[in-house]
Amino acid sequence: MGVPTPDKPLDPTLRMRAIPARPAPGFLRYVAVKVPEVTILFWIVKLLTTAMGESTSDYLVYHMDPYVAVGLGALGLVVALVLQFGARRYIAWVYWLAVLMVAIFGTMAADVLHIVLKVSYLHSSMFFASALVVVFVAWYAAEKTLSIHSIYTPRRELFYWATVMATFALGTALGDLMATTDLLGSSSLGYLGAGILFAILFAIPGLAYWLLGLNEIVAFWWAYVLTRPLGASFADWFGKPRSITGLGFGDGYVSLALGILIVGFVGYLAITRKDVQQASGAASMRK
Repeated sequence: MGVPTPDKPLDPTLRMRAIPARPAPGFLRYVAVKVPEVTILFWIVKLLTTAMGESTSDYLVYHMDPYVAVGLGALGLVVALVLQFGARRYIAWVYWLAVLMVAIFGTMAADVLHIVLKVSYLHSSMFFASALVVVFVAWYAAEKTLSIHSIYTPRRELFYWATVMATFALGTALGDLMATTDLLGSSSLGYLGAGILFAILFAIPGLAYWLLGLNEIVAFWWAYVLTRPLGASFADWFGKPRSITGLGFGDGYVSLALGILIVGFVGYLAITRKDVQQASGAASMRK
């Protein structure tokens, strides 16, 4: 019953059942892509959020009970991710709120390992690097791609955010490792020195992509990992006391200034929608 024949069209009440359970990838990508297009504004806001994550985390931990601060960070992260996963499409302020909360809580997680559990920055960097590799391997094994242009299913979105959290924790540990640890038998680089080093390392994948044809997915995730220590190093340089190679402006003021900049850039993106991956999705539908 309900099977169509040349003289018996499909029962209208059953038409919804005839819709494929898994629509064409191009259609899904058009209606449900959940991450922004990678533009210069993407990298600017990403660096600002990583810097604010560092300064805000340090300010909260040193100006209230650390356990309360970590609890608030975890709660903020959960709320932000619920909003992000509940959205049916990319929404600039929701997405960047989630990134910011990952930055804040990721910083706290890395600091807990070092300060509370007494794990060295070298060992925590190795641990988070291993965790990132595990996430990448699992993601590729399940989906056969690591492209951010394919984030249009719940499972891929889960892998994406797991990767984001691992990159933030790794970047935090790497930044502190290079800025404060004597690795080469001489004094540490300091926050400015570490920031300059990471700026150079951050530029390498972009240059390799444009000049040498480096795979775009490799280039993206390479740069993405380095945005964390790059932004955090400069946030610490501005905020930390001069006695530990900073400029002494204070974490609170640095966090406030970064927050204002983030609101401005994200507001611009929300209004103009310049980072919405709509054109590529529409092209896929036409094929």
